[in-house]
Amino acid sequence: IYLYIELASYKSPMQDNMCALRVSCGLEPSHVHDLRDSLEVTSRNGYDFTSTPLVHPRFVQEHVSGAALNRSGPFTRPDLLLATSDWSNLIVGRLSKSCCSGCDSGCSRVVCNSEASLLQELTLASHLSVPAVTLTLSSDRCVNLARLIHNRVVAGTAYQVWVRVPMVAAVDIASEFRSDVPHYCSSSSSSSIGDSDDRPKRFTDTWHWWSRFHSIANFEKKIGLCLELSVDLPDDAAIERWLGEPIRCTVLPTNIWLTNKKGFPVLSQAHQTLVKSLHKLHSQFLVTGQLRHSHLKFYQQYLNHIVQSDDITEDALTQYARGYEDYLQCPLQPLMDNLESQTYEVFEKDPIKYQEYERAIHDALLDRVSEEDRESKTVVLMVVGAGRGPLVRRAIVAASQAERNIKLYAVEKNPNAVLTLHAWKEMEWGDKVTVVSCDMRDWQPPEMADILVSELLGSFGDNELSPECLDGAQKFLKPDGISIPSSYTSSVAPLQSAKLYNEVRSCREKDKHFLAHLETPYVVYLHNKKEIAESQELFTFHHPNTSSPIDNRRHGVLQFQVLEDSVMHGLAGYFEATLYKEVKLSIRPKTHSPGMFSWFPILFPIKEPIHVHQGEVIEVHFWRCVSKKNVWYEWCITAPTISSIHNPNGRAYTIGL
Repeated sequence: IYLYIELASYKSPMQDNMCALRVSCGLEPSHVHDLRDSLEVTSRNGYDFTSTPLVHPRFVQEHVSGAALNRSGPFTRPDLLLATSDWSNLIVGRLSKSCCSGCDSGCSRVVCNSEASLLQELTLASHLSVPAVTLTLSSDRCVNLARLIHNRVVAGTAYQVWVRVPMVAAVDIASEFRSDVPHYCSSSSSSSIGDSDDRPKRFTDTWHWWSRFHSIANFEKKIGLCLELSVDLPDDAAIERWLGEPIRCTVLPTNIWLTNKKGFPVLSQAHQTLVKSLHKLHSQFLVTGQLRHSHLKFYQQYLNHIVQSDDITEDALTQYARGYEDYLQCPLQPLMDNLESQTYEVFEKDPIKYQEYERAIHDALLDRVSEEDRESKTVVLMVVGAGRGPLVRRAIVAASQAERNIKLYAVEKNPNAVLTLHAWKEMEWGDKVTVVSCDMRDWQPPEMADILVSELLGSFGDNELSPECLDGAQKFLKPDGISIPSSYTSSVAPLQSAKLYNEVRSCREKDKHFLAHLETPYVVYLHNKKEIAESQELFTFHHPNTSSPIDNRRHGVLQFQVLEDSVMHGLAGYFEATLYKEVKLSIRPKTHSPGMFSWFPILFPIKEPIHVHQGEVIEVHFWRCVSKKNVWYEWCITAPTISSIHNPNGRAYTIGL
């Protein structure tokens, strides 16, 4: 009774640990003589779950032929050992290594026996209601095993499948100590591009084991990675590739732990950094191996310590985005839809964006009016798309600091936001600001503007129709007038993220084209991902636009060099904007404005994942299409394989003018 009461307070190992204050950590005993005693030890030492074999090794059965063919009696422990709530919350079942490896044996008898044993164990897992089962890959020979697991999962199971893969192959570890073992580095980035001797490398590159299994199993959402860390970690490129996988659990063998001066277990700096990254991906942890220190509880206590210390140093973007990781959102359409008060409020909390806008307005005012004319000249400044007035307030502050006189117009089409603008005018602005309730494209201003300010940028720069809006508004900008922003450029990068691919696959809507969800861009805080190559610039727009006639259609072709074998699941989109001269905003990873969180990247899915290999070139075509009523994007891949056009004629997604 005591055992059940104590263990009931622990949560299921399958629940996402959204709270960053505590690690979800399990224990894998070397031997489980008594399951109840093992759970009591797990609980007493502060662990959340235990990993145990589903089938007792003494009760092995054979199903086709062999000495154990006619063995009678049970093949494992009875379910009455634990309450159902304990099975479903505290136990992660391990599938037998022999039956997993035997499924791809060259001997048909072994294959038949292994398949029957695997089915028996998976059926038992369903009967016990365990939240997860683990299986171990020991090579890339896993085609039949992947087929069997995939078929079982799609048939309907409550449990998840954790595929346990070592970060570094045993043969690579052995080659460091034995001269008679050939050395093939597991990191694909360490080989020269175009290396013809690729088979040995892939045989020992454990990422290929996992990728092969996962691809054959159709990237099923219920199949996740259980990554076993090694004493010596691979290079950064290999680690980043692992971090782009759906890691459900991380195995920490006791032999990777060091001992500090006081005799407590600690991890090396490299392992600490990796553990922190894995925890941010909501990975759970599993301590395994012989006890090498004075107490079991020290391992999980240390993990909690390093994670909590890392939590203190989070930047503003990470704190704001918590809970939005890999969460798909439809891009805003502010021209078609009026934004809600809550949306305005979220955007207004970004201090960096408005700080930079204020700096840009300040510099533009100084350039527009010389020191000699500051008393006599008044600058006409128009904020188009004023929302609830954050840019208006910043413009007033900038003018005060620059000691320049301004006449402000706040133009906004949303009648609900206009109410807020009038309230600000009555309470604070007074005659400094003229509020205009009108679409900027239809407004007939009483005078021309010296400076035109807007915040119409989307996650892809132009995807909220900033070009069309500002082209319509620039008619009331003086010939030598200033537009803030003055330009913006979108950029694209090929992306590996099985998690995002599965999220997109699950978004299918019955009343739309059956491929619509795979041809729709999504705004998303990219988290569990890896960029296969660095982003490249795509489309650029300048304001004021002096082209005649103005044409905002675009076509771009980008080529990306693949530095290591990967699986491409989509394209990530970013933007960089020049507000005024050297004042810039960016969500592009290498130039991201520190602390800015107003925009998440945009994701362009592809219909089918594409396996790309080191040395190959990914070629991407992008179109920005414009009609009288809509704007939309079309895209396709033309190398190393060819995909069909995504979103033809805007059948899945358009942006209304």
